[in-house]
Amino acid sequence: MAAQGHQVVPLDVRSLPAEALLGADPSHPAILRVAELLERADGVVIGTPVYKAAYSGVLKALLDLLPQYALTGKAVLPLATGGSPAHVLAVDYALRPVLTSMGADHVLPGWFVVDKHITVAADGTVAVQPDTAQEVHRVVDAFSAALAARRRPLAVAG
Repeated sequence: MAAQGHQVVPLDVRSLPAEALLGADPSHPAILRVAELLERADGVVIGTPVYKAAYSGVLKALLDLLPQYALTGKAVLPLATGGSPAHVLAVDYALRPVLTSMGADHVLPGWFVVDKHITVAADGTVAVQPDTAQEVHRVVDAFSAALAARRRPLAVAG
């Protein structure tokens, strides 16, 4: 995304204070910072592992603490990983309704990657099988195009 001219601000939900998430404290400074980041964003990529046909609990805890319409006017790209293709529907049946209820303007078709197509090296670098990587790049490019289209002024005929 950064290579396509977008400013990218990574946020690892696991790095947020457990006491804010588990204590359901929407006024915690870390949660307020996340809400502020979202307010300034044009788009959001939500990545999550899928387990038992649902997105992660830590993501759920964060989404529950954000303002009801924290995604209003945003384009959102959901991405998920899981152990089996049987979990692919979690993107559309578990995550998409939550993102839409939070006001997301445009939830793009997401993408699901089976865990066995991802390799994490000892140094932490991540590699994705070439065919899978090509599909992920395709959905990210579509997301990038959706963001770029939002910034173009509308032509008004008169």
